[in-house]
Amino acid sequence: MDSLDSQHVLEDPWVLVPALFTPAYIGGWTAAEHWDLTEQLFRDIIVLTAQTVREKRQVRHGAHFTLYHVQERKIFGTRPVWRGRSKVLLSDVHRTVIDMLDNPALGGGIQHMSDCLNAYLKRPDRSDDTITAYAEKLGNGAVFKRLGFLADQHSDTSHITDICQAHLTAGNAKLDTTLRCSRLISKWCLWVPSTWTEELSHD
Repeated sequence: MDSLDSQHVLEDPWVLVPALFTPAYIGGWTAAEHWDLTEQLFRDIIVLTAQTVREKRQVRHGAHFTLYHVQERKIFGTRPVWRGRSKVLLSDVHRTVIDMLDNPALGGGIQHMSDCLNAYLKRPDRSDDTITAYAEKLGNGAVFKRLGFLADQHSDTSHITDICQAHLTAGNAKLDTTLRCSRLISKWCLWVPSTWTEELSHD
């Protein structure tokens, strides 16, 4: 840490990530802000690290971090970004969305995550093949169920929903494990809150 200029750290806390948490990358809502998937601002910097996470929320040099453990083999779909003299790994726009589908808490909850997905689907660099390939590589069946359900609300996502249907796994998942999900959408093997179905027509 001695090599990091204290003023540089104060102005750009991203440079702390490789020094403190490697192997790690910045993701979740922090990456969503970087990729213009959201205009909402969050104080904490989301870091996914292969290190053992003993304290989820940490304050280092005045910067607030929220840490999530990730297996090192699942660190993919990232790209290096230069912050001054420091190279920091950041989830690319496709991995950013998949991570928030994997764990909606990374996106500040499923509603905000859904808004980020909507923004992604309008981007010129949207890639249906990339986002579904990342979902397959991550290996969490709930990702395909959430992605399929949310993408199904759009008219130009048949390629995504077809792939999600082909990868549906046994058992039912929740749209968001922190919410009361009282209605089962059988098409997607997904429990969703009743508020998500009042104005939508599903199965």
